Amino acid sequence: MFDSAFGNKPPETGGSLGWEPRSPLARNKTKDRPAFYAKVFRWTMPDGQTAAPHSVEVIGSFTGWEKIPLVREGALNSWQVTLPQIPAHQTHHYMLLVDGKPAQDKNCDGLALASGPQEEQYTIATARGPRVFMLFAQTK
Repeated sequence: MFDSAFGNKPPETGGSLGWEPRSPLARNKTKDRPAFYAKVFRWTMPDGQTAAPHSVEVIGSFTGWEKIPLVREGALNSWQVTLPQIPAHQTHHYMLLVDGKPAQDKNCDGLALASGPQEEQYTIATARGPRVFMLFAQTK
């Protein structure tokens, strides 16, 4: 019935069984993606705050919950650090600490429930209860 519309071609042997990308850029295999990536963390003083904090740090699952200091960019009233070896292809939890207390991160990828006592000590209050920040560690 369909032989006339689609042709009656015998199956190929030893060849491809499906569609293959024409360009190597079209292939997206996990083994070809980097295992780590770099991320810049920034914190800027809120409007109206005049006193600079003594410390701004990032802490999270990608640091083993060790505090990493951010460096002040004086002219901008902001602090930043680049972390070059964040494990890719997973979601991380983290928090920004300003003078040792959790602070808002406008650039986070989302909010998550704290899982375990390590994270519970670094939560921020939200309308839905205490949360930590999420970082979707994906590479292209």
